[in-house]
Amino acid sequence: MNSTKGIILALAFSVMTATSQAQITSKKSLNLDGARTVIAAAIAEAKKLNAPGGVIAVVDEGGNLMALERLDGTFAAGANISIGKARTAVIFKKPTKVFEDIIKNGRTPMVALNDFTPLQGGVPVLVDGEVIGGVGVSGAASAQQDEELAIAGANAAKDFSKSGNVAFFEKEKVKDAFAKGAVLFDGSDKYMVHTSRRDKAGMAEVHLKDADIIYVQEGAATFVTGGTVVGPKNIASDEVRGVQINGGETRQISKGDVIIVPAGTPHWFKEVPGPMTYYVVKAR
Repeated sequence: MNSTKGIILALAFSVMTATSQAQITSKKSLNLDGARTVIAAAIAEAKKLNAPGGVIAVVDEGGNLMALERLDGTFAAGANISIGKARTAVIFKKPTKVFEDIIKNGRTPMVALNDFTPLQGGVPVLVDGEVIGGVGVSGAASAQQDEELAIAGANAAKDFSKSGNVAFFEKEKVKDAFAKGAVLFDGSDKYMVHTSRRDKAGMAEVHLKDADIIYVQEGAATFVTGGTVVGPKNIASDEVRGVQINGGETRQISKGDVIIVPAGTPHWFKEVPGPMTYYVVKAR
């Protein structure tokens, strides 16, 4: 009898456990580091496109603000608008441009919805097809550019689910990146990998926070380090550009060479006789 009762109790427990497990699902969440990575990717895209300003806001899956970054030159209302775009994108699980287009096509009663910002520039942040947050951008050069920055930020989340945060780039993607010169990987405040391309001399540069580790893939250049930057201008709080460098050390660099430029050191691609591609790892 006791044995029978034990079997019955075990079966009952198994049924209860299976039932409770069926009623619970696992869920991915966006943490603060992830939100900062999204913002860093959007800022990198803004620099690439020479965006005149912008506010990037990131919210969690419930629409709660997690992080916000305001670039120089952005209008005062940009923060609230960006937050509204991010919330709308995550709550409705669609880019905000969808709703802007719907309203333009005549469905104006939608504007009466609460907590609704139907302006282009809000994009859901997804991992493995699941919405874990939203990113909104306002104050760039145009509504389209707002969305481009938001998409760049949201795309950074594609690597969140990879085991050990390993990033892998197939050769075709690398080839395409070198063709236009692009940020291949953005590790936020730790390091970045650029696939750089140039076919002429550049401006003198000083990165106050980043060390540049340069590996020449193809081509050659006359490269100057040290010395004094002529006509220095701050293009950001930690970035200086100038016309050229007086003094310094001049080297000829070519395919296969590696040169490491410490943070705060002026450097300049003085002469580039032909197309040149090179990796730059920016380390902090």
